[in-house]
Amino acid sequence: MKMTKMARIRSSDASDVIPYLMEMHLIDTSAKISKEGDLRLVPIVSGKEDEIARMGFELTEGAAYTMERRKPQERILNELSDLPKEVLSSLPTKWEYVGDVVIIKIDETCSPYKERIGKAYAEILGARTVCSDPRGIEGEFRRPSTEILYGSETESIRLENGIYYEFDVSRIMFASGNIEERHRMGELDCSGETVVDMFAGIGYFTLPIAKFTGARRVFACEKNPDSYYYLFRNAERNGVSEKIIPILGDNRVMTGKRFADRIVMGYVQTTSQFLPKALEMIKPGGIIHYHDTFYVNEYKERIEEIFSSAGEYEIQQIKEVKSFAPSVSHYVADVRIL
Repeated sequence: MKMTKMARIRSSDASDVIPYLMEMHLIDTSAKISKEGDLRLVPIVSGKEDEIARMGFELTEGAAYTMERRKPQERILNELSDLPKEVLSSLPTKWEYVGDVVIIKIDETCSPYKERIGKAYAEILGARTVCSDPRGIEGEFRRPSTEILYGSETESIRLENGIYYEFDVSRIMFASGNIEERHRMGELDCSGETVVDMFAGIGYFTLPIAKFTGARRVFACEKNPDSYYYLFRNAERNGVSEKIIPILGDNRVMTGKRFADRIVMGYVQTTSQFLPKALEMIKPGGIIHYHDTFYVNEYKERIEEIFSSAGEYEIQQIKEVKSFAPSVSHYVADVRIL
């Protein structure tokens, strides 16, 4: 019998923690998850033990009972093998976990069989609800075009880097591609600082800053009422309500001048329209984390052009967050205003 390292996870946390570990490719999917009292013993990929330990999970050694070794994609195809070939070739091979909700993208070819497809993905991926997001985000509030394929509950909790993000996948978009930047924000040294998050959403950057960086307070402005509701909920869930001041409305009506040590501008495409307000609020010597999308061969020149109205400034670094479109990427620039 093969022995393997296993993470000891409380059963009450399993629905949040296990999908996150699976998404981060830390779980050995060829071995079964077992129970021990009120704990789940989750088999860990060899070599990832230190990463699991850093997350605060206790490790033990146990027998690795083998699961069916076929990949989930293969098992899904087998389950739906009686469907037309054009449908099988259109089935998504990737998905996103949000707690125990799974989000996939199916096209019109799959629509006549969407309920059957949703059930197959739910059973094989261990999901409570399966949704399709065929068109992505839409409108000023960037709402997803979510359709339920299986199940009924669309509110879930995503655990990421020690932060719980609660939201409704049918009402709110979660930018999973920004995970490294959210982690980076939580590693900043903001000791004693007043921080402004101009586009707070459900707390993407606000929560790690408030919880981990030593910031004194975070003004978190959000225009979307649905996102604001979960911003408030998430501040309470993560135990940082006393540090976060949620503000519902357009950030350009915020009052106060030269009071912010740090400003996060986590938006893209029209971010420059909000820079005058950020420059009004930032203290001399303060830092603006400016997000935007640019062609990959001109991002530095465009950022310099945008900040030309800021007077004296220093670009500390420019970092690519993720690819956005062909030849276009999402960047973040850390800019100190002198």
